[in-house]
Amino acid sequence: MIDNKFTVIDSHCHIYPEKIAKPAVQSTGRFYDMTALGDGTVTSLLSIGEKAGIDRFVVQSVATTPHQVKSINEFIASEVASFPDKLIGLGTMHPESEDLKADLLHLKELGLHGVKLHADIQKFKIDDYRCLKIYELCEKENVPILMHTGDYRFDYSNPDHLVPVLKEFKNLTVIGAHLGGWSVWDEASEKLSGFENFYVDTSSSLYELSKEKAVGIIRRYGTDRVLFGSDYPVFSPDIELKRFLDLPLTDSEKQAILSENVIKLYNL
Repeated sequence: MIDNKFTVIDSHCHIYPEKIAKPAVQSTGRFYDMTALGDGTVTSLLSIGEKAGIDRFVVQSVATTPHQVKSINEFIASEVASFPDKLIGLGTMHPESEDLKADLLHLKELGLHGVKLHADIQKFKIDDYRCLKIYELCEKENVPILMHTGDYRFDYSNPDHLVPVLKEFKNLTVIGAHLGGWSVWDEASEKLSGFENFYVDTSSSLYELSKEKAVGIIRRYGTDRVLFGSDYPVFSPDIELKRFLDLPLTDSEKQAILSENVIKLYNL
C-alpha cells in the first residue's frame, strides 16, 4: 500500500477492448523492447488504482490507420460512460483521414477531452504537412493534444520537429509525453521548455532518470506545466506513483503535478 495523501490523476494510460488487449500490449512491448507490466484492460487499471490510491485516469488509444479512428473513439467514450467517476477520455486522429474536421467534431460530441497522437507508431513527422490541419482544427476548437515525443531510434517525434509547430500554433495546447522526449530528455527540455503552450507528463521516464535529474527537468519546464502519468500498461501506475512520490519536490509541487495541472488543462 502506498502512503499517499494526495489527490491523484494518472494522465497517461492506454486501454484496449478485452478481446484484443493481449496482442495490443505485446505489440507495444516489442516496439519498445520492454515487457509490459499490465494487461491493458480497464478492469486491471481500476484495480491497481484502487490499491494505490489513484483517483482518476486519463485513458486513450492510438489509431494506426484512418479507419480505426471512429471505433477507437467510440470505445474510449463507452468505457468513460461505464466509469464516469474514474475515467477521462482522449480521442485519436490520423493525418491520412479523409475528413479530419468530422473526426474532431465526433470525438468532441462523444465528450472526449483531447486528442492523442503517436508519430512513431502512426509514422509521420510531427511537422509533416499532413498534420497541420489537425493542429489548426485543435487550436480553433481549443482541444489539447497529448503527443508522444522523443525516441533515439527514430526521427518522427524528436524536438526539432515539434519546435516549428509550437511556434506556428501558439494557441494550441500540446502535452509532450515522457517529459517531452523519451530517451532524449535533456535535449527535449533544453529546446522545448520555453514554450508557454507546451506541457509534459512524467510517463515512461522516472524509471530511467535519477531523482535529481528528474526534478531538474521538471523544474526546467515548471511544476505548473507537468502532469503525472504512468504509461499503463507498459508501466504500472502504482510503481510509477511510488517513484514520483519519492522525488524531492515540495508537497505543493507534488499536488500540482498529481492533479491540479491536469484539471486545469482539460477543464475538468
